[in-house]
Formats: sequence, structure tokens, C-alpha cells
Amino acid sequence: MSRDTDWAVEAHGLVKTFGASRAVDGVDLSVRTGTIYGVLGPNGAGKTTTISMLATLLRPDAGSATIFGHDVQKEAQVVRQLIGVTAQFASVDERLSATENLVIFGRLLGLGRAEAKRKSAELLEEFALTEAATRPISKFSGGMRRRLDLAASLIAQPPLIFLDEPTTGLDPRTRAQMYDTIRRLVATGSTVLLTTQYLDEADQLADRIAVIDSGKVVAEGTSNELKASVGESSLQLRLSDPADVEDTRRAIASVLGVEATTSEPGRVTAPMTNPDAVTDLFITLREAGIRLTEMSVQKPTLDEAFLTLTGHGVAETTEARDASEPERVSA
Repeated sequence: MSRDTDWAVEAHGLVKTFGASRAVDGVDLSVRTGTIYGVLGPNGAGKTTTISMLATLLRPDAGSATIFGHDVQKEAQVVRQLIGVTAQFASVDERLSATENLVIFGRLLGLGRAEAKRKSAELLEEFALTEAATRPISKFSGGMRRRLDLAASLIAQPPLIFLDEPTTGLDPRTRAQMYDTIRRLVATGSTVLLTTQYLDEADQLADRIAVIDSGKVVAEGTSNELKASVGESSLQLRLSDPADVEDTRRAIASVLGVEATTSEPGRVTAPMTNPDAVTDLFITLREAGIRLTEMSVQKPTLDEAFLTLTGHGVAETTEARDASEPERVSA
């Protein structure tokens, strides 16, 4: 049913408004088949609304999008058979057990009864829920419910999986397990598009990242490309004798051709535009009798890149969700 295409998702100029609010304002995305694509941004940035339009849950007010070449508006039924969606809030039946919920999801997605039971058992084990398999969902903790919701979206392993902030509310161990699960899904043939407000999550998982803010994509590229866009790596030196700072700065200017700065006594920082010349600098410092107690190379972080690209950190707007953007999305 899927068309032969290198692109799992192609979106052009997606727009969605709610009253006077423009939740999504001309978003373009291209997600290559067989990759993990991260959409990074604070709450209220438009991530969930974008996912909802791509998953046929909301109709765009403008723009177009295709999933494996199928138009999300004109071929919505076909698209729905190619995707799985894990939303920010659980969509399970609290009166039923974990096993019963997963079997129902499997049956609804076309699995036979035996296959649905087998997959349910596998997923319950993968998400450390086997001991609670027969317990009603109403007795689950928030983290357990989140893991079950993730398991439900993976039971049929569709070609494209949308994960909307998949690790929100998970403890560090379970979050790491989820990362392994996402990597396994891609290794076995799926494409994953995930939204997140965790910089480290995007850095660890995504092959490419779109930074979205106020409904617009403000940057796109690999994690390293986004980091490099805000500056080079820096050479950090701590001197044994703080009195050598000025001599060190002159040596850096002479050998590296850049201006060094001092943030605290005995600590010198310089842009590392020419890594090959750093060895020459160390020789020069040694010949001058300048001793180092510490040396490191600091790369720009994704946090710094986000701050530069958006003008604020992710955490600054986590409570600024626009009331007009839907918070709940059900598959």
C-alpha cells in the first residue's frame, strides 16, 4: 500500500489557526524513510498541532503534506493504515487490564487473536509491565500508564510512528529503555518522528532535528550542524600561575590568530578555528615556562544552539502553552 519513496513525510507550508492564534505558521518538514526525525521546541511551539495534521487528526488551514507519497487530506484512510500515533496522554481503557488493552489494540489493527496475545506479552515484558499484566489500568501509576500507551502504539509496528513527547513522565531508567526501543524500531524497518522538549533526547536519538518555535521552523539539520551554526569549539586552558594570563593570550594571538578571553583568574578561553595549530601553541607555552593545570575542548551544546536560534531556553516556556493549541490527541 505504501508507495516507493525515499521520504516518509513531506510537508510544505502547513498552517493551523485557532481563533486569533496561529498555532502552526508555515511549517516545512522532510523526513527520510528509515530515520529518526526530531521536532524540538517548548510547549506551545506548535509541535503537537503539526503532528496532528500529519496524522490526519486535524485538517490544515493551508499547505500540504504527504506520508509515503499519500496526501494526508485526499488519502486520509490510506495514511491511517501506514502510521501509529502515541500522544501525550494515555488512550487506554482504565477498566481493563494491560493485557486486555493491548490485545484489543492489536485486534483493531488487524492482528489475529494469537498474534495479538503474543505481541502483547512481548511488549509488556519490554516495558517492564509483565507483573502488572492482569491489573486494571486504574491501579497503574502515571509512569506505568505512559509505558502502556507507548506499547499500544507499537503493537503493529507501522511503517511510520509519531511519538509526541514519548518520555514525558518516565524515570531515567525507563527513558533509557524507550530510547533503545525507538532505535530498535528503526533498525527493523520503521521511521520515527518524535517531538520533544528535552534537548538531550533530540541530541541522542534524532538523525535530523527541526527546531520549532512560535509555530515556525527556525532551524533544521543534524545535531552537529545545529551546534556548529552557533560557533566553533573553544579551547579552555587553566594556568598554574594566574599571572601568566596576558602572556598566554599573546601566545594564542600569535600562534592561533584569535583573541582569547578570561572568565576567571587563571582561566583562558579561545575559539578553536585551527585545531592543527593547538600543538604548536602548547610547545610555545612550554618554551615560555607557562604551566597548565587543565586543558579541554568545549563544543557548543544543543542547549546553546536552541538559545541562540529561538532567543530563549526550552525551560523558559514550558508553562506558556497557548490555550488554543489542543493538549490531547488520541489516535
